[in-house]
Amino acid sequence: MTHSMKKAVLATAISATGLMMANSASAFTFNEFVKEGDLIAQLRGRSETVEQDNAADDASAQTIRARLGYETADIAGFKVLTEIDHVEALGDDYSVPGFVSVGPDTTGHSVVADPETTDINRAQISYKLDSLSGTLGRQRIILDNARFVGNVGWRQNEQTYDAVRLNYATDSVKATYAYISQVNDIFYRDIETNHHLLNATFSSIPAGKLTAFAYLLEDDDSEATNDTFGLTFKGKTALEDLDLLYTASFATQTANSGADGADDMDASYSLLEGGVKVSGVTLVAGMESLGSDGGDYGFQTPLATKHAFNGWTDQFLGTPAKGLTDIYAKAVTKVYGVKLLAMYHDFSTVEDSDDAGSEINLLAAKKFTKNYSAGIKYANYSAGDDSVGKVDTDKLWVWAEAKF
Repeated sequence: MTHSMKKAVLATAISATGLMMANSASAFTFNEFVKEGDLIAQLRGRSETVEQDNAADDASAQTIRARLGYETADIAGFKVLTEIDHVEALGDDYSVPGFVSVGPDTTGHSVVADPETTDINRAQISYKLDSLSGTLGRQRIILDNARFVGNVGWRQNEQTYDAVRLNYATDSVKATYAYISQVNDIFYRDIETNHHLLNATFSSIPAGKLTAFAYLLEDDDSEATNDTFGLTFKGKTALEDLDLLYTASFATQTANSGADGADDMDASYSLLEGGVKVSGVTLVAGMESLGSDGGDYGFQTPLATKHAFNGWTDQFLGTPAKGLTDIYAKAVTKVYGVKLLAMYHDFSTVEDSDDAGSEINLLAAKKFTKNYSAGIKYANYSAGDDSVGKVDTDKLWVWAEAKF
């Protein structure tokens, strides 16, 4: 299906749905329609500083994101949601990657991935009937813990998708299928795609939940493909005075660059994690492995919320060709309503077990009410003996947010 055909199909579906909604809405007065809808209003201010042991000047970014939107009342099962974002940079002492055409700067300073502009964040029509639901249009998609598909919500401009999404949910089964025609990434790039996502979770299994997934990705321009199939089992077991926590995941991936004569590349993914929750403290240790095809290709997660994994300094947004092993330990608790988190990562490559460095992550965050929150977090990456292209990096964030 060509890109123009995709747009025509989406436009036709939106128009038809709008007509059905208009007929169903005739019983509503304007005041009832407005009162029963939901206003979306958010404001997030953040300071991010970056210091790196290289020639780049230190970065200092103070940015504000304002989000405004509205979702209509339920009309015969249908809802319409529109939402815009505006990101403003209060200075230009940081760089963004060179392909970004919106401020503040593209050279000189260390990178902070928060360019400024205004755009449509979401514009969608949704429908729900009993256990079935669907969403059409520009939308947020987060599957499981966002390790493979997420919205990159930490950045000021989140990643959204022009997609058709279908959901089925009962007490024991939740399933999602989505077709994505365009990825709208954090740098305001509109990437035309032919992505198919399948995800199903079965919760009637003793001691946990089993999730099966298949993510079949294709880039329109390059015809590059990335097909991932996997399983995840996650659960907890309550003992007398503590909870045992455990997660295991495995996936295989076949990728092709789309170039003439290019060979398929194969790699695997695995995760083993265990922990305990006792007296309000959660302690977790694990090992995540993003495998390699003989040192020529590393397992990739193109749609993931990558900032949440493999360290907050974002050293490994792209998996090295030799793969990546992340052995980590984490402690989480609350003191006087303040969430406290400490995490340590030890990185190495899958091929040759090269030393890829280590990282410490620290966080303190608090929700004051359901509307207001604030936090501070710090990340320190120490380059290893074999960390080619990586340098010692310190990052500090301070933020406050209001949501209505």
